[in-house]
Amino acid sequence: MAAARWALLLGNFVIGCGVMVVGGTLNDLTHSLNISVLQGGHLIAIAALMMGLGAPILAGLVGSGDRRKLLTAAMLWYGLGHLLCALAPSYGWLWPVRALTVLSAAVFTPQAAAVVGYMSTPAHRGRAITFVFMGWSIASVAGLPLAAWVGERMGWRVAMGAIAVGSLVSAWAVHRAVPAGIRPPALSMRSWRKVFSSPLMMGLVAVTALQSTGQFTVLAYAAPYYKIGFGASPEQISFLFAWFGALALAGNLLLNRYVDQVGAARAVTSTLGLMALSLLVWPLAHDVTTLALVLLPWALSGFATNSGQQARLGGLSPRLTPALRSLNTSAIYLGHALGASGGGLVLTHSGYGQLHWLGLFWMLLAWAVSWWAWRVQQRQERRRDELLSVSPPAHA
Repeated sequence: MAAARWALLLGNFVIGCGVMVVGGTLNDLTHSLNISVLQGGHLIAIAALMMGLGAPILAGLVGSGDRRKLLTAAMLWYGLGHLLCALAPSYGWLWPVRALTVLSAAVFTPQAAAVVGYMSTPAHRGRAITFVFMGWSIASVAGLPLAAWVGERMGWRVAMGAIAVGSLVSAWAVHRAVPAGIRPPALSMRSWRKVFSSPLMMGLVAVTALQSTGQFTVLAYAAPYYKIGFGASPEQISFLFAWFGALALAGNLLLNRYVDQVGAARAVTSTLGLMALSLLVWPLAHDVTTLALVLLPWALSGFATNSGQQARLGGLSPRLTPALRSLNTSAIYLGHALGASGGGLVLTHSGYGQLHWLGLFWMLLAWAVSWWAWRVQQRQERRRDELLSVSPPAHA
């Protein structure tokens, strides 16, 4: 069990590095391919849209197949795709290859959560899932800053090539550590109907989409923003990514330790408030040092929110968890696409200085929906407890 958890964490680390590598290397990529920053943002949006639309469709297509084979194949595809991206001669070649490559992420992340949840007891399921999701936080600590530095010093193609190598290592680790024969039940149309007809479940998926949109309104353009808006050098850009990532890892570790005690709904609603705080006080940042301070609440809560949402959804209905997780993954990536697209429009018409206001708008919407869903869930739990307390005892 422990080896499988670590292998799946490694897989999420590589997936996270690959998803974020374009944002980290955007300065060199746009210069090398002679495209605008807005076109670079489109590359992020197209990939995110493919992942968002692909997650629920692929969840239905994979059925009840062996998850070790599926996860291994996903990482091999990811590696091949990033190798082809590194060799792409032009933007016209890069974007379709990138779009097909990231479909692996739409498979791996939700299925990794499903596998570790399947292998865990109910009492430890939330912690096991958030542990596996720490791979994304570690990617932001080590992978994204390194990709940004490599992109500035050696070029974006080298960074893509490194992701390809990491994918092959991850495929080997998953194949060795994950037990064969794990076959969660296939998703039925009845399961999908139950999810789509539940205001609470769809509300929680909306929380994921809204907060992801808010984050990527700014994060999609972080590298050029840091350079142009704050005069950051390549080393300072890497530092800001590493600072953000280290705090994200710390926040995820705290969530992993306490999520089963404080409750996922309370934790997520709190982290959304912290992200909104950073976006609200963003105008106070005027150099790299003050920007690092402004980023602190956001960084502590950004990846913890995604991990908390996974645990939150997992506690709603064990039978519907696969459908919920695939929709949640879809919501994350659709949020990336909407955030990058909306941020690009703001960037074109108003410049970098207005990005945070649009991000704040989305984040406040996410907080409001999360608070509403929390209250609804509390009422449902109280009603269930009341019914259980008045039920007549069973006769022997």
